[in-house]
Parts: sequence; structure tokens; C-alpha cells
Amino acid sequence: MDLSIKTTTDADASTVTVTGEVDVSNANELREALNAVLGQTPAGISVDLAQVAYIDSTGIGVLVGAATRSADAGVTFAVTNPQPNVRRVLGLLGVEGQLNISD
Repeated sequence: MDLSIKTTTDADASTVTVTGEVDVSNANELREALNAVLGQTPAGISVDLAQVAYIDSTGIGVLVGAATRSADAGVTFAVTNPQPNVRRVLGLLGVEGQLNISD
């Protein structure tokens, strides 16, 4: 499945909506989108994974890296609406807290 990334900004906060599967073949696209948003220094970044059925370790690494860079820049970072199977993987890897996951 192809990856689609849409970014919207509203009152200093940015939402990155991801659709499709995130894996080693396209994780760089997500990294670039998150870096672009972080470069605008919003007050917060929310990554909506409601339409992501699968994410591999490379994609998770991109999210963790973005969360770390956001924290360093004083920007709040959260992953929202992960599907149950994606949330389970994030929980097994122990990154739920770092990614501030919410439904």
C-alpha cells in the first residue's frame, strides 16, 4: 500500500496525517515530512495514525527520532489514533510514553 502524508496547521499546532503502511521503503518520506513541520517550530505536533495498518521498526524509529527532536526544541509531540495492531507493537517496544500516544 502506498504512503500518503498530509500536514495541516491550526493555531500554532501541526497535524501530520499518515495513510497507508510505513516501512523501510518509505519511512524517509515520513522523516522528511516531520522534519519540515518541526522546522516551522509549531507549539505542538500531532501524528495521526488512524489510517496506518502497519508500521515497521524503521517507521517507529522515525517517530521516536521526531519525538526526541521535538522535545529538544520545546515542541510537544504526540501520536494519535493508532490502530490496535499498531498500538500493540508500540507498546511491546515500550515507546508509548515517549510518543505520548492517545486515542
